[in-house]
Amino acid sequence: MPLPLVNSITSWFLKKRIHKIELFLKYPAEVQQELLFSLLYKARGTSIGKQYDFKSITTYEEFAQRLPVVNYEVIEPLITRSRQGEKNIFWPNGIKWFAKSSGTTNAKSKFIPVSTDSLTDCHYAASKDLLCMYLNNNPNSELFTGKGLRLGGSKELYEENGTYFGDLSAILIDNMPFWAEKSSTPSSQISLMADWETKMGAIVRETIQENVTSLAGVPSWMLVLLNEVLTTKGVANLSEVWPNLEVYFHGGISFTPYRDQYLKILPSDCKFYEIYNASEGFFAIQDQNNSDELLLMLDYGIFYEFIEMKDYHNDNAKIIPLSEVELGKVYAVVITTNAGLWRYKIGDTVRFTSINPYRIKISGRTRHFINVFGEELMIENVEQALRNVCNEMKLEIVDFSVAPIFMEGKTKGCHEWVIEFKQNPAHITIFTESLDKHLKLLNSDYEAKRTNNITLTQPKVKFAKKGLFYQWLKQKGKLGGQHKIPRLSNTRVYIDELLQLNDRI
Repeated sequence: MPLPLVNSITSWFLKKRIHKIELFLKYPAEVQQELLFSLLYKARGTSIGKQYDFKSITTYEEFAQRLPVVNYEVIEPLITRSRQGEKNIFWPNGIKWFAKSSGTTNAKSKFIPVSTDSLTDCHYAASKDLLCMYLNNNPNSELFTGKGLRLGGSKELYEENGTYFGDLSAILIDNMPFWAEKSSTPSSQISLMADWETKMGAIVRETIQENVTSLAGVPSWMLVLLNEVLTTKGVANLSEVWPNLEVYFHGGISFTPYRDQYLKILPSDCKFYEIYNASEGFFAIQDQNNSDELLLMLDYGIFYEFIEMKDYHNDNAKIIPLSEVELGKVYAVVITTNAGLWRYKIGDTVRFTSINPYRIKISGRTRHFINVFGEELMIENVEQALRNVCNEMKLEIVDFSVAPIFMEGKTKGCHEWVIEFKQNPAHITIFTESLDKHLKLLNSDYEAKRTNNITLTQPKVKFAKKGLFYQWLKQKGKLGGQHKIPRLSNTRVYIDELLQLNDRI
């Protein structure tokens, strides 16, 4: 079949989904309510369903009163039993797949259940919807005349007690529908290679021969790959390698620190589309060109609840359904899913930018902020401040991490920054003063604590040697996939390790 015809048929098929999306846009509360009771009905015979008598729950209020909100540590014993092959614990029948969480640099791993229902109705549905949104907004797209370059995790899948675990991207690639496999590069064999650095070379060799029309992957690791492609080909822009490249689909971490670097190496008309994904599920999709807002997807088998972040650490914090959220407030996300997670805190925070329809911006993590001195500094503030300073001073940042220097005696506290630049600024004092200024402009709590050095003194910035963060992750066996640098921390555990390694490089 000629490629233009394949492109037309595939685009038509994907865009048929728009009508179903319009349904939850028009009736969000009703769709979420119906979904909740569908989940309760399906799991009524499970151990959890019997424990909380799902059969007798008839209202959201009963659901909220009866089931506690939990974190991973609370449900870990159930996860362990399920991984050992026990069936019907928190979702009907057994769970075959477990996504080994790569969103943390802690030694302890999380194993998130991935059911057949969640694979079909959430993870793969989101991938198709992302294409649907893009094609609907760009009717002249020729996406399917070429291939999509996907960059997944570098971990293999491991079998244990009849169940499998590994990086989520490895699970998705291993179960990928045939149509997605045919339209993707590199091959699954290369995508699932365990050694990240060996895999990089193999991907470059295979993909530079292809007609790549789209990219998909985590911004930090995709940038490493694309720079390797440019070096191999001896060119400065990817338009010279893949002239038909038209879109980069990204997710997993914030795109803000990397946007300017991508603008320099991608074709000038290349578009960026974001998806909000995690091991627990796919939650929101960019539905407009040139937007940093994400449409919350309400029919993926995920029921949403929220805790206002200012009350998050209170034992009696109010938990609300989607219908009660307000614009501008920062909320921690609680999910109930078709993989058997019941009122589970995923650790992410979002801010609603629209409630008709429900659109969000990801504002950070419940644990990744600094509030040692009452400054309430969120990752959203930090990334925007850095981008503003870098634009002013014509700088590029590779990676960074921030932690407190604690008060000692009469010495006041401050924030210590370790930053790896592509090229260090000539005057660290000017950079530090500008960073401090922009943080004050973006965060009133930080500004209050910095006024007259009342609690915080000026930040301290230290230059990281080239490759510091890469080497740190390599030491921990965490190259590739969705492994992240801990940007903000209330302790000095990470930053002290980084500084010690920096001295040895």
